[in-house]
Amino acid sequence: MSKEMVRKIVKALDDKKAIKIEVIDIQELSQIADYFVVCTGSSTTQVKALADEVEFQLGSDIEHEVGYHKEGYGSAEWILLDYKDVIVHIFCGETREFYNLEHLWSDGKALDINEFLD
Repeated sequence: MSKEMVRKIVKALDDKKAIKIEVIDIQELSQIADYFVVCTGSSTTQVKALADEVEFQLGSDIEHEVGYHKEGYGSAEWILLDYKDVIVHIFCGETREFYNLEHLWSDGKALDINEFLD
């Protein structure tokens, strides 16, 4: 189920023109999730639109099924969508560079997003 969820998330983000979408497989490193999906929006408005699209594409059923949680929507500098096995991080510009999650989780396996866009 996790990989299918990642596919839907990546497709939704790509359709809304997210910048530098990355998928990190952290299954071997952590029990908090199987995957991180990280991307950037060009403005707080786009960051919110990206989060809204992910929520829309996954639907309300998945929210109840996996124990969905959302943080950061008000400021939209960093929105976190926690779908239990998949955690989505949507950043606004320099905030992504500052927190540099890709470096913090560099022991994870970076996946080619093209495998999720077919």
